[in-house]
Amino acid sequence: MLVLLMLSFPSATYAAAPRQETNADSISKGLDEEGVYLVITKSKNTLTVVVNGRATYYFAVATGRRKDLTPTGQFNIVTKIVKPWYVRKQIPGGHPANPLGSRWMGINVPGTGGYTYGIHGTNRPYSIGSSASSGCIRMHNRDIEWLFRHIPLGTVVIIRD
Repeated sequence: MLVLLMLSFPSATYAAAPRQETNADSISKGLDEEGVYLVITKSKNTLTVVVNGRATYYFAVATGRRKDLTPTGQFNIVTKIVKPWYVRKQIPGGHPANPLGSRWMGINVPGTGGYTYGIHGTNRPYSIGSSASSGCIRMHNRDIEWLFRHIPLGTVVIIRD
């Protein structure tokens, strides 16, 4: 299965190093070792996919332009939307001016219902790898499309400084 995932998305970085405790392991003690979860590290602007306790895929992302804009903690993916509308400016999904890109995966930050903070695509690919967002996690559209296909609702998302 892992080989199939790797072949279906060759631009993700695959970690094939020998088993050793990673930062993702150290912050996730108690999580299901047999499952999949995501770790977002704001200081590095990275998203790590952890599979069966191993940091497996790494993606560059953009996080909040100020440290306080992207919340930290443990959340879950609670919404998944193809071609999300940008409600604030009434920009339809799929429109080139839509800053949410091609996919939205909302997280359950308290009081938001999964529609305020999320992992999404972008129409500003040059911002990836920097602290540039209003609090969400931006990804290249090709990367969020891969994540959207492979990460189910309910998946744990850990966001740390």
